[in-house]
Amino acid sequence: MTALGNDSVSAEAPALSLRQQALDALLQPSPAAKADAARALHRQALAHPAWAEESSTEGLLNLSESQRAALPGRPAKPALVAAKDVPTRSPFTLEGRAALLHAICHIEFNAINLALDAVWRFEGMPADFYADWLRVASEEALHFTLLREHLQGLGHDYGDFDAHNGLWAMCERTAHDILARMALVPRTLEARGLDATPPIQAKLRKAGDEAAVGILDIILRDEVGHVAIGNRWFHHLCAQQGLDPVAVYPDLVVRYEAPRLRPPYNMEARLKAGFTDAEMRFLLGEDG
Repeated sequence: MTALGNDSVSAEAPALSLRQQALDALLQPSPAAKADAARALHRQALAHPAWAEESSTEGLLNLSESQRAALPGRPAKPALVAAKDVPTRSPFTLEGRAALLHAICHIEFNAINLALDAVWRFEGMPADFYADWLRVASEEALHFTLLREHLQGLGHDYGDFDAHNGLWAMCERTAHDILARMALVPRTLEARGLDATPPIQAKLRKAGDEAAVGILDIILRDEVGHVAIGNRWFHHLCAQQGLDPVAVYPDLVVRYEAPRLRPPYNMEARLKAGFTDAEMRFLLGEDG
């Protein structure tokens, strides 16, 4: 049975602002408590639509030094190491399959943090921006929970293997540039999951883990929507600032030292997620 948390929602509007509660959830070190908080926050936002509207006019939230040092809240394990020091994972042994699923579980945990960070950090955005990223946080919380439960069924748990911090590192580099955040986190780093998931599913299917394949079906379906949200707000910000999305993207990649993406791409998923033909030609090196 999946741990979905308490589904009850108060009829009264929440006392704390939506963005303050997102920050509180981000600071939560317990993965289970963070996942529950993200899902509860989304339910509250759905029950009180004016809450997101109020957040759109709320100013910058100030953090204490201790809070800033604690971002994001995370457990003592997994140990964080350089990406090159995370061993290659094969799904064809029980230990290797657990390590592979742990790596994906860690990505989903970081994805909860990334969505919550977008909610609290960026002031003055339309109400739909906050509603969108709370939806992402909630769905990432579900993904994390499903993967963790499956991992526990294999005799392991989140924290049993080393992990790297690449997603959050980019979050920190783009902390003061919302255009770069939208360009380089959801539609670059997270979009790589659209490309990587089908090959991983093929390996897991060959290894006989149909339950894991099914979880990744859910994740892939939802991640198309998450990348679409990143595309939506990247294009919104480009239009607002009079920028050409295709022209500004490589400049942001260089400025913030983002990884340069290479094919093969999941073309169907990327087009569903809102990448334009011009953007796909650029990624394929066909823009010249």
